Amino acid sequence: MYLRIATELHLKMCIVGGLERVYEIGRIFRNEGMDATHNPEFTTIELYQAYTDYNGMMALSEDLISHCCKVVNGDTRITYQGNEIDLTAPFARISMNEAVRQKTGADFYACASDEEAHALAKSLGLEIEDKAATRGKVLAEAFEAFVEDNLIQPTFIIDYPVEISPLSKRKPGAPYVTERFELFIAGHEYANAFSELNDPIDQRERFVQQAQERAKGDDEAMMIDEDFCTALEYGMPPTGGIGIGIDRLVMLLTDSATIRDVLLFPTMKPQAK
Repeated sequence: MYLRIATELHLKMCIVGGLERVYEIGRIFRNEGMDATHNPEFTTIELYQAYTDYNGMMALSEDLISHCCKVVNGDTRITYQGNEIDLTAPFARISMNEAVRQKTGADFYACASDEEAHALAKSLGLEIEDKAATRGKVLAEAFEAFVEDNLIQPTFIIDYPVEISPLSKRKPGAPYVTERFELFIAGHEYANAFSELNDPIDQRERFVQQAQERAKGDDEAMMIDEDFCTALEYGMPPTGGIGIGIDRLVMLLTDSATIRDVLLFPTMKPQAK
């Protein structure tokens, strides 16, 4: 038996089996560090809906969060840790590359090669440790370094690089990006969603690429899931899917400073002997 890191693949196998709308609220376990917004054991809701895409998931998530805020606080305008935040739908939408370009002036998709992307990052004062990182991975690091912390009002960052989105469908006309978004509020991620990849050949190739990255030492890279690949060969309809961190959402709606404030039994540092 294994502690799961996500409920995703089994829920999508239910979509393959003909259940066109599925969700699960469940515990997730990841061996990552602890800080104000991270705990190794946390709760998410993941849901999948056939015959929609990431645009449908954006509409669903902003309606859900606005509704929850109104129920808890009586209004969609709140104060979180000193920041005035307006959770009234619709939320802002901007591509990752455009967000970085607006903040830094750098256009990573204008780079003709991975080496040029590394040089552009260096010109911004950002040293990329992984010298083999592709242009898309360099863009993602630039976003994390220069943009993420400044996203105070709810913002959908869309069109993620394909290299960091192994389960997301490619965007028509722009095969180097995917139909994926993450929702950021108060400098933190609250939701992650895709137009789900349903091409079994493409999915297997990305699993293989992830396995190679894992072999090189990337602990966050995925392993090949043969059962899921087989399910996709039977056929999955066009599907939108999303995961929302419930603990972080409760933090936001209750103006709680740390995730430990909203967990009944949070993981704590060991007591000194």
